[in-house]
Amino acid sequence: MEHRLAEIVGKENLLKDVPMWRYTTFRVGGDASYLVNVENEEILTALLKLLKQNDMPYYLLGNGSNLLVSDQGYDGVMIRLGGDFSKIEWRKQTEQSAAGGDSISDDEVICHAGAAVMLTNMAQKAAEQGSSGLEFAYGIPGTVGGAIVMNAGAYGGEMCQVVESVRLLDENLQIVTLKGDEMAFGYRTSILKKKPYVVLSVRLKLHPGDKKEIMAKMNTNMSARKEKQPLEYPSAGSTFKRPEGYFAGKLIQDAGLRGYRVGGAQVSEKHCGFVINMGNATAADIYHLISNVQSKVREIGGVTLEPEVIMLGEF
Repeated sequence: MEHRLAEIVGKENLLKDVPMWRYTTFRVGGDASYLVNVENEEILTALLKLLKQNDMPYYLLGNGSNLLVSDQGYDGVMIRLGGDFSKIEWRKQTEQSAAGGDSISDDEVICHAGAAVMLTNMAQKAAEQGSSGLEFAYGIPGTVGGAIVMNAGAYGGEMCQVVESVRLLDENLQIVTLKGDEMAFGYRTSILKKKPYVVLSVRLKLHPGDKKEIMAKMNTNMSARKEKQPLEYPSAGSTFKRPEGYFAGKLIQDAGLRGYRVGGAQVSEKHCGFVINMGNATAADIYHLISNVQSKVREIGGVTLEPEVIMLGEF
């Protein structure tokens, strides 16, 4: 398998026995059997074909900002997208018309972004050219691909509000394009939670705005993040989805779990919706803390918290 992987992605893009704590924002996790860097759609398609033919487990890594990898590691292939997947292109109405593309109105800006583009970078670039609609994404530590899967959002905004279409590889490794209203977006979910599609790129519809106002809104959001969230510690952001009619952090606080610890993992005293790595946590610490919080909140508040965090490997 190693030889075949190297043939497809190149020896320089194949790593073996890779410690996943280096690639996740929790900063925990054992070794993955392989990590491969993929530069374009052709290589990705060939790679996935090989992995499927050999029943080899794989995972699209993104920025590792919503992932908990077991201390025992991951017996499979972690895939990191780069190269063509990191490109962003912008088109305003006049440019689109001149290129003979789809007609868009004067108050729209089209952004084509690869799955590996970082959300914060994309929001920053949008602001620099006076395009509004991505202010909510500034500070979210994930990639476009991951954001589409999870319908990432913050401060009243979500990806579903700006997605016009998504370019995907389906389960048969055929390229398909789904419109935004075909993506089954919901709160922290999408059709990609049910179907094994891979995000290649997205087409976002933004609109012109005042550059200073856009930057001011993004800076306000970032200040709120720094004030309310424990950004000084490794974490995966909000650990639990918001239960309908409740706030996860409030439920955890009401259950008396502010500052609750298991080993090196802790319910943040700053924001109870965050589980943080105090510096020496293991994946097992974090996993057991999450499980214990779920049990206690269910017992005290009668609500079942569902983790946003994806758990990979054996726990």
